[in-house]
Amino acid sequence: MIIETERLILRTFQISDAEDVFEYLKKPQVNCFACMKLNSLEEAIKELEKRSKDKEFYFAIVLKETGKVIGEINAYPESSDLQNEGAIGDTFSPCWMLNKEFQGRGYAYESAYAFFDYLFKEKGARRIYAFTEDYNYSSQHLCEKLGMRLEGKFIEFISFVNNEDGTSRYENTLQYAILKKEWVNR
Repeated sequence: MIIETERLILRTFQISDAEDVFEYLKKPQVNCFACMKLNSLEEAIKELEKRSKDKEFYFAIVLKETGKVIGEINAYPESSDLQNEGAIGDTFSPCWMLNKEFQGRGYAYESAYAFFDYLFKEKGARRIYAFTEDYNYSSQHLCEKLGMRLEGKFIEFISFVNNEDGTSRYENTLQYAILKKEWVNR
């Protein structure tokens, strides 16, 4: 699967993307990506061997002009019907990340907009929601620019890293969401 925008291509990861992916995952910028940290190019290659198998929901964000991978975006279907265990997943929670060298140029919005459109039109999404840390203002701005509404703030919601004394560092988390009918009617 390939999604194209004016300046970007969203496509399946390839092993040859290892150097570009290692560039932004050797030091993740926000704590929620701490578990994705890569310590070597070899680890990046192993990770891309896994990612390259997903052709529907996990995409590399690639600059059309140069072919450089500058980030990633993904989301998987979740069931919104708690009563019906076999319900078809129509709710998605995307995760996006850009190499810090390419932030502030509209690439996050361009890729997320195309990805949301794909989820709503091609994958049957009814609802898309996103979590972001209360200190991650650029992610909050992106959610708002995409037409998502702030649904809530969770105080000391989750811990991704530890404090210096080894105790869990809990973070405040915001949740944004948009429904398909809102997306279509923007």
